[in-house]
Amino acid sequence: MLFVRHPDLLKRLVAVLLCIPLKSINEFIITNTEMPPEEIGKKFCRLDINMIVNGKRINIEIQVHDEGNYPERVLFQWARLYSSALPSGSDYALLPKTIIISILGFKLFDCKEVHSEIGVMEVTRHTLLTDKLGLHFFELPKLKDIGAIDMNSEKDLWLALFNAETEEELEKLSQSGGAVMSEAIQAYHSVTATDEFKNLEWMRRKTSHIEATALGNARRKEAAKWQGVTDALTEERNAALAEVEMLRSQLAKLQSE
Repeated sequence: MLFVRHPDLLKRLVAVLLCIPLKSINEFIITNTEMPPEEIGKKFCRLDINMIVNGKRINIEIQVHDEGNYPERVLFQWARLYSSALPSGSDYALLPKTIIISILGFKLFDCKEVHSEIGVMEVTRHTLLTDKLGLHFFELPKLKDIGAIDMNSEKDLWLALFNAETEEELEKLSQSGGAVMSEAIQAYHSVTATDEFKNLEWMRRKTSHIEATALGNARRKEAAKWQGVTDALTEERNAALAEVEMLRSQLAKLQSE
């Protein structure tokens, strides 16, 4: 809601994260401006923003928790966005560069860098196959604490804003991060004060509870299934041991005779 209602902030964010000069962005269109309540009400829903930026297709999303198989999900999402941009019967050369920006609340790569950019290239010579695939990952846990970040780095400021968890941290960013951070945080407060946001937030919390309950039930069922397998194997083992003991007893009796 924040970025859809304040597209200039989103435009600046995309420019900073992709290292694009802001003034070079002549075309900037958000293609999924609506946030239908029924989507938020779905279990395991995922909310993201799709854009057309100077002809490129760009998707940005935040993933708070590591639910497994994230690289595969991002690649699948990229493939859908990339292929859907080509009208039927058109030349493949018209396919646009497609970029997925992932802001992650967990560590994905075993490295110290906050930002990782993935492309497609030959594994030995590192020859680029095509520049039409771009996957950008920003891992928030690797970011320095707000008190230690470079206040002159707009990229670090934006990531710190996503990473902020308290009003005190937001206030520090607002005071020390310059006009852009102050504007972004004021916009955030204006959006979160609306009844629409509060209703959607309540629905999202309810959805998260349903999702957690569903996952918990699945884990319990799986545990019960394996417990049943374990019990059956234990019963078979005990029966086999009893049979062995009986055979030993019979053998001992025959030897004594």
